Amino acid sequence: MEKITNILTKKQHHFHTASPGSSVKNALNQMCCENVEFLVVIDDEERYLGLITEHDIATHVIATNKSLDKIKVKDIMNLRLPVATTEDTVEKCMQIMQQHHVRYLPVFENFNFKGIVSSEDILDEAVYNRMEIFDAELGRTGRFGAFI
Repeated sequence: MEKITNILTKKQHHFHTASPGSSVKNALNQMCCENVEFLVVIDDEERYLGLITEHDIATHVIATNKSLDKIKVKDIMNLRLPVATTEDTVEKCMQIMQQHHVRYLPVFENFNFKGIVSSEDILDEAVYNRMEIFDAELGRTGRFGAFI
């Protein structure tokens, strides 16, 4: 079974981050400018605190009538995501995400934050692996050899 670290190594090592004291308006503007759906919330010592997503912002805006410049990232960031370790397999991460109904999974190694794996990352990896299987099969039988 493939380890989740295979996905992490293919991703950028740069995280799109926000400070817990930033306004939600600034975080949303940053997401738009950087073309990302989430920001990793870190403290001044670069430690992982949580995640803020477009979904978190949208649901909070609907639930409250406050201006986005008055709401802080720390007030709506997601602190309750399940986590994975670098030893977990892709399949285990899929199960965790499905069980907890989440699209993002923080990954840690010995309490050190290593990155975020999204459901889209896992889907991309599954498609990539499937293509390798099909490519190998086509190489053995010829383009349509299995059907002739």
